[in-house]
Amino acid sequence: MAIPKVFYLKILKGMELTINHQLRFFEQPPSSLEGLMLLEFPEKSKGIAVAINNQVIPKTAWATTKLQHQDSILIIAATQGG
Repeated sequence: MAIPKVFYLKILKGMELTINHQLRFFEQPPSSLEGLMLLEFPEKSKGIAVAINNQVIPKTAWATTKLQHQDSILIIAATQGG
């Protein structure tokens, strides 16, 4: 018997986020957008743009931007090339 997804999420008390169109589940959710960025891009701090639910978040607000269950996050990293 399969466990319904909603029931499963309530048991674990984690957070489900969609990051760049991929569903991710965090048992211990990051406390802020800045925390998520440290997990996802620990080596990169420049050239990144982030939008949550289609709203661009300035880098100066990352530390104070709280994430919510089922947020949709788009992360764009600048690259060089020719």
